[in-house]
Amino acid sequence: MARQVETWNNRAEIAARALLLCQIAYDQAIAKGDKFTIVAAGGSTPRVLYELLAKKEWDWSKVHVFWGDERYVPVTDPLSNEGMTRASWLDLVAIPASNIHAIPTGEDDPAIAATQYEQHIQEFFGVTAGEVPQFDMILLGMGDDGHTASLFPHTDALKVRDRLVTVGSKDGQPRITMTLPLINQAKEILFMIEGVAKAKALKAVLAPQGDSNQYPSRLITGNTIWLCDRLAIGK
Repeated sequence: MARQVETWNNRAEIAARALLLCQIAYDQAIAKGDKFTIVAAGGSTPRVLYELLAKKEWDWSKVHVFWGDERYVPVTDPLSNEGMTRASWLDLVAIPASNIHAIPTGEDDPAIAATQYEQHIQEFFGVTAGEVPQFDMILLGMGDDGHTASLFPHTDALKVRDRLVTVGSKDGQPRITMTLPLINQAKEILFMIEGVAKAKALKAVLAPQGDSNQYPSRLITGNTIWLCDRLAIGK
């Protein structure tokens, strides 16, 4: 699969470039299938993109928003990815409630929630068990440790290949996350990376060879575009 790495000066430039790429993906998806499926990410860098998307005059009835991962907290929690995305984007546009496909976090057992989200994705795309659907655009960030979505170093979620959604773990706290097969199947995967704290991990992730269990973002092998600032990309 193709991998493209771009270097930009700051968060604003990364967000502007991401906005253009989202627009291109939207135009192509609407022209081909009359709907656009996008997977949102958490974090401060995507938030700037969401604020820009909120100003777009898209046909929101044709846009369907999913999430790549979620902390197991209510949407009202300050740590909720869904909550942040709604506040900065979705609550500001005329998108139908039925087009917002949130990860459930109300079950006593996170594994049940993961199964529910997987079944919802299967039903939306009309696929059966064992089939992997294709999103138009998946947005991702990367942590200082090289994780992406809720695929953390040396965790069981990295090994899951027979599911679309699984339970991840961070410091003993459960998270719901899309799996590698589902992410890698996307038409386009867009990473947004900034800051010197990401430099070590980014170098390891982009290296020709390395430890994918230590740096899980190496396992994202689909059609990827990496938007990085100069601090993250290093020398």
